[in-house]
Amino acid sequence: NDNRAVLHFKLESTNDKWQMFSNLIRSQPMKLTSLALILMLLFATSTLAQEKCVVKLAELPDAPELFGFHLGMTTAQAKTWVPQIKFGRTDAFGVSKTSINPDFDPRIDKASLSGVRTVSLDFLDDHLTSLWFGFDGTFKWATVPDFVAGISQSLHLPDAWKPWKIRGQQIYCADFQMTVTMVSEGPSFHIIDETAEQTIAARRAAKEEQDAAAEGGAAAPAEIVADKKEKLYYLEGCPPPREIKTEDRVVFKSQEEAEKAGYKLGKNCQ
Repeated sequence: NDNRAVLHFKLESTNDKWQMFSNLIRSQPMKLTSLALILMLLFATSTLAQEKCVVKLAELPDAPELFGFHLGMTTAQAKTWVPQIKFGRTDAFGVSKTSINPDFDPRIDKASLSGVRTVSLDFLDDHLTSLWFGFDGTFKWATVPDFVAGISQSLHLPDAWKPWKIRGQQIYCADFQMTVTMVSEGPSFHIIDETAEQTIAARRAAKEEQDAAAEGGAAAPAEIVADKKEKLYYLEGCPPPREIKTEDRVVFKSQEEAEKAGYKLGKNCQ
C-alpha cells in the first residue's frame, strides 16, 4: 500500500515537475538547460514505463465486481453459477454466445447480481473468452473514472488506462484488454481474452483460404461439342472421329441441351 501511495503521488505530481523544469529552463543560465532537458527526459521515460500493463489473465484475482464469473470458466461452470443461462449454438469456429438479464428475468436472483442489468458471455471451445457487464444507475461506481479506479484496485491493475471513444477508457495488458464506458444510465465493463480473439481470427482466415482454394480449383463443366452439319454431339473422352470445321462447330452445356436442339450422340460415344 505504501508503494502504491508513492507511485500515485509520482504520477499526480508529474505535471508539477514538468512545470518546475520548464520554469528552470526559462530562468536559469544556459549551462543548466542541458541538465534540465536530461531530467525531463528521465521523467518522461519513467512515466511511459508506468503506463505499461504486463498483467496476465492467469494473474487476475477473483474480484467481487465480476460476480463469480471469470474468463476461462466452462459453460458447465457458468450454468452452475446461474442455472437460468441458455447457451446458443456453436458456430463453425467454435464460438457460442449468450446473455442473461437480471434486471428483466424474474427467475434470476437479483440480490446475487446487485446493480447488474445485463451480462453477455462469449465462449470459444467451451471456455469463456469475453465477458460484458451492463450496470444500472445503482451500481457503486456510477462514473467511468470511479469504475476505472475501483476495478484497478480490485484486479491489481497499473495506471495504464487510455481514453476510448467519447467517454470511455481502455487498457491493454499482456493477454487481455478491458474497456469501461457509459451505456444508458450506468457504466459498462468489458474484458476480452486477446489470445482467444487471435485464435478466432486465425480460424476465419484459414476458412477463407480454404474456400478460395476450393473455388479456384473447382473443375469447369465439360463442354458438349457438336457437329452442326451431321447433327451429332460428342462427350468428353470420346472426341469426334475427325475435326469439326469451325463453321460447323457447336458447344452445348449439357447432353439435355444438345438433345433438345435435335442432336444425337455420336456412335463412338455410345
